[in-house]
Amino acid sequence: MENVLVVESTRKWVEDVVVGYNLCPFAKRELVRNRVRFVVSEATTEDELLRDLHAELHRLDDEPEIETTLLIHPHALTDFGAYNDFLDAADGLLAFLEMDGIYQIASFHPDYQFEGTDPEAAENYTNRSPFPMLHLLREASLEAAIENYPDIDAVPARNIELMNDLGAERMRALLASCMLGKQ
Repeated sequence: MENVLVVESTRKWVEDVVVGYNLCPFAKRELVRNRVRFVVSEATTEDELLRDLHAELHRLDDEPEIETTLLIHPHALTDFGAYNDFLDAADGLLAFLEMDGIYQIASFHPDYQFEGTDPEAAENYTNRSPFPMLHLLREASLEAAIENYPDIDAVPARNIELMNDLGAERMRALLASCMLGKQ
């Protein structure tokens, strides 16, 4: 799949799922302001992905007009178990670069599964995306947004309830509809 289709599919997912169902109450504003960077990594190995993650973290440092980055890696860590294990290395890179507390990494994957859930559980779709990706967030911006949002602690439970109400079959179809060029 060409990188342009990977980005377009990911953008469609953000618009239709993340913003459309208000899974992240802060996403729409930054998307509308064009402050979300969508970048496709050509990485096929964990080391290559760590290098790309390193570069994107520095880009955020150098370009404050970018609020958040979705580092999409369709060729690396397609297995959720390996992806989940990799998150420790990603957090380790943040610590090594002394960027822990400056940036945060949120995780999204086509096969995302919360611990203790059935792999097919609808609630997993709160973190299921068209491709494996790392979402790089600015901690200060996140803290400011949370401070101004009423009852932020209720968002995860609301999202899980919404996914369960919509059902796994509907969410699977919605996620599939985001995959441009594969229909």
